[in-house]
Amino acid sequence: MPRPIHALIHPQALRHNLARVRQAAGDAKVWAVVKARAYGHGIERAFDALRGADGFAVLDLHEAQTLRDLGWRAPVLLLEGVFEQRDLELCSRLDLWHVIHHEAHIDMLSRHKTQAPHRVFLKMNSGMNRLGFTPSSFRSAWARLNALPQVDEISLMTHFAHADDALGVAEQLSCFHAHTHDLQGERSLANSAAVLRHGHDAAVLADWVRPGIALYGSAPDHPLHTAAHWGLQPAMSLRSSLIGLQDLKPGDEVGYGGLFKADRPMRIGVVACGYADGYPRHTPSGTPVLVDGFRTYTVGRVSMDMLCVDVTPVPAAQVGSRVTLWGSDASGEVLCIDEVAAAAGTVGYELMCALAQRVAVTVDV
Repeated sequence: MPRPIHALIHPQALRHNLARVRQAAGDAKVWAVVKARAYGHGIERAFDALRGADGFAVLDLHEAQTLRDLGWRAPVLLLEGVFEQRDLELCSRLDLWHVIHHEAHIDMLSRHKTQAPHRVFLKMNSGMNRLGFTPSSFRSAWARLNALPQVDEISLMTHFAHADDALGVAEQLSCFHAHTHDLQGERSLANSAAVLRHGHDAAVLADWVRPGIALYGSAPDHPLHTAAHWGLQPAMSLRSSLIGLQDLKPGDEVGYGGLFKADRPMRIGVVACGYADGYPRHTPSGTPVLVDGFRTYTVGRVSMDMLCVDVTPVPAAQVGSRVTLWGSDASGEVLCIDEVAAAAGTVGYELMCALAQRVAVTVDV
C-alpha cells in the first residue's frame, strides 16, 4: 500500500473559478496563467478545465511546448519573454506571443529571421520596479518595435504592485495611461487581485486580464477577504491519514524540541505528512487541519515525514482516519489553503507550488 498522503486536483473547481473570473472581467479576454506547473496543479491536469480561457500565460518554453502538445492552438504568452536569441526560433515555430521588457529583447528581435512577424507585449515598469521599461523610455521602445519587420501587433502591459492592498491601482494606472494613451495596441494590466477588487473600472480590466491564483481557489487579498468571499473553490486538496495515536497526560511534550507541552489530558494523532511533502516546517502549533471532517489543529514541530494533531475533539478518530491538510474534505467541509499559509507566515501560492514531487497527485473525476 502506498503512503497515504496525496493531492487531489478538482477540475470542476478550476472551471468554476475561471467562470467566476470571467464574470468579474466583463468583456475582457482572459489569460489563464499556468506558470510554475499551473501553480503546482500540473498543466496536463489543469488544461481541460481551463481551456475555456482565451489564452494561456506561461513562464518558459517548456510550458509553452506542453500546451501545444496538448493541442492548444490559441494564444500562448511568455510572461518573462525570451532568455536568449535562439528562443525566438521556437517562438516562431510554436507561434508564441512574448513580452518585451528590456532593450536586449528588441535587439534580439531585430536580428531574428522569421517569415511570420511576432505578436509582442511591451511591458512598462509603472511602479513595481521589477521588469519593464520606465515610463520615460516606453515610447521610444514602442517606436523601435513598431519599425521592425519582425513585429506584427504590439500590445501594452504593466503589473500592479498594490492591487491586493489599500494603496490600490490608481497611481500606477494613471502613470500607465499618461504614457500610452495615444499608442495603438491592446492593453493588459489586471492580475487576480485587480480583477476581483477593481474590476468595476473598465480601464483596469482593459483588453486582457491575467488571473493566476484566483483560478486555483485562493484569495489574492487574504486575510482581508477569503476565497469564499470571492466565490472561489479550492482546486487542490492535500489529504492524508492518521498513522498513529498517543494519549498524553498534563506535562507531556510533543515532537522535536518539546515545543508543545500538554496542559491537560489529550489524545494526539500522527499524520503522514511533513516538510518533505511540502508542508511548511515552520508552521506553528494551532494551525488548522480537518480530521474526519472535524476542524482541529496541529501540535508541536512539523517533522520531515510526520506532523501531529489534537484529536481530543474527535473521539471517533482512529488509525486510518482521513486528514485534510488543506482543501475540500470528503465530508464537504473546506479548509482554505490561505488559512494554513497565513499560520505559516506565507501565502497560498507558495504552498501550492511547494508540493513535493514524492506526493502522489490524482484528478478528481
